Amino acid sequence: MRRLLVVLLAAFTLSLAPTALAITADGSGWYHTGDAVRQKSVLFVTANVYQISHDMKCVVPKSKQAVIDADCDKRFTWKMMRDVSKDKIIDAMKEAFKNNGYGDAGKINQSLGAFSADFKENAYVRITYDSTAKTTTFWEQNGGTTVVAGLDFMKATWSIWLGKIDPPSIGDRLIANL
Repeated sequence: MRRLLVVLLAAFTLSLAPTALAITADGSGWYHTGDAVRQKSVLFVTANVYQISHDMKCVVPKSKQAVIDADCDKRFTWKMMRDVSKDKIIDAMKEAFKNNGYGDAGKINQSLGAFSADFKENAYVRITYDSTAKTTTFWEQNGGTTVVAGLDFMKATWSIWLGKIDPPSIGDRLIANL
């Protein structure tokens, strides 16, 4: 009887053990969580605007809110799929912050100050959060770089793609690998 209890206890303990992660880190510790394409539709025409990918240095539950809230190093990388004026991108970003309930105009304007040149096809944009410094860096190839402090700002920025976005499937694709 004692032996049976030991076997049952061992089996129960193994059933509680975490399962292997489906996602693995690259050589520098980044986990690639997903990719999407941002599109813009006008009347009957839909155009691809940019490809976007998301990486982070921690693994969280497969939830957009968990990724938004995660206080670990993470980044978005865009590759422009067409030329777009900086004013259109800045206006869209301001609207996205507003739609997600973030209104600190000082931090928003500071971050978007990195977008100092028009966006050219095949150019890159990187938005990176440094969890040690609690800063979010906006960088535009051929443009500028700016660093904004605050956990609140990082969460607002991550909400742009993982919070209220049209279409919501962008956020789903950006965490598909979790």
